[in-house]
Amino acid sequence: MGDGLLRLERQVELRFAGDTVRTGNHVNLSAVRVEGSSVWLAGDETASIERLELDRALAVADKPVSFPLAELVRLPGPPDQEADIEGLARSGGFLWAIGSHSLKRRRVKPDNDAARALKRLAKVRREENRYVLARLAVETYTEGPPELVLRTAAGVCSALVGAPGGVGLADLLADDPRLGPFLRIPGKDNGFDVEGLAVHGESVYVGLRGPVLRGWAVVLELLPQPDPADDGRLVLGAFPDGERYRTHLLDLGGLGVRDLCPHGDDLLVLAGPSMALSGPVRLYRWRDAAASDAALLVRRDRLPLVGELPHGQGEDHAEGVALLPGAGPARLLVVHDSPGPDRRPTPSSVLADVVTLDG
Repeated sequence: MGDGLLRLERQVELRFAGDTVRTGNHVNLSAVRVEGSSVWLAGDETASIERLELDRALAVADKPVSFPLAELVRLPGPPDQEADIEGLARSGGFLWAIGSHSLKRRRVKPDNDAARALKRLAKVRREENRYVLARLAVETYTEGPPELVLRTAAGVCSALVGAPGGVGLADLLADDPRLGPFLRIPGKDNGFDVEGLAVHGESVYVGLRGPVLRGWAVVLELLPQPDPADDGRLVLGAFPDGERYRTHLLDLGGLGVRDLCPHGDDLLVLAGPSMALSGPVRLYRWRDAAASDAALLVRRDRLPLVGELPHGQGEDHAEGVALLPGAGPARLLVVHDSPGPDRRPTPSSVLADVVTLDG
């Protein structure tokens, strides 16, 4: 391990089509997981999960299929309202997906004068689909790629934490003395903003881009469980001490969490600024994260720096990392939000990076 740039092995062209391109979701990628030759992806412009198929040479991923969330779970908002999916995790028979759980402040446009800019910045919106944590059922086949389904042939159902009318993550955190006040602040203002997701065993780890609390990044650990009264709903269960979530504090040098990726009992932590800055972007290894049985204060000695990822100014923001299968040194597939011109070989495709981990 080292503190230099991670070694770029190659690039993979991700080829999209249809509504994914029309909405611009392919240039706003925020989450990725790899399962065999299948690549699961999500962006922040729609309420859908995308699937591509990798070729053997790891040069191209194409054959795009889009899975609308509204066909799998009962969304709290309109089916075409974006869910701002920021994290994906694959475990057992499920693909997990989480929205940002953040409020949205309007942007200042280049042609706005001061009065118009102030007016836009005063408008804050809550979009209900952003507040989803979904466990999506995966149907696998002897031949052909896996698919997301409402219910598998074995009767396993896709479900949503809380679902309409239930208790969701934001509801659970409303009275938290550390995080509760930030639920009323837009995500890009160091407010509450989910950007990472990982599953290990029964635990679901939720990484926060913000808030960063006096320099400490936050990872929440949850125990979602089926609701016995509703197979389309999950409830947040309790740990042995009775708590319904654990709060882990990580010393990432003042950065927030951009993604989480399991690697054995470790969690790889992609870290970046909580505010609207382009960098730095760093990858840390949280040693033995899955072995913890209590809330942790994770100091730097348990968070060695794996390396840095390159970034542009206002473009090429690394947002999602996923382990690639295969023997030899571990390799990560890295996807980006706001790709620059050099990362856009065609209007409907973008380049993802494959980087090698030295340890």
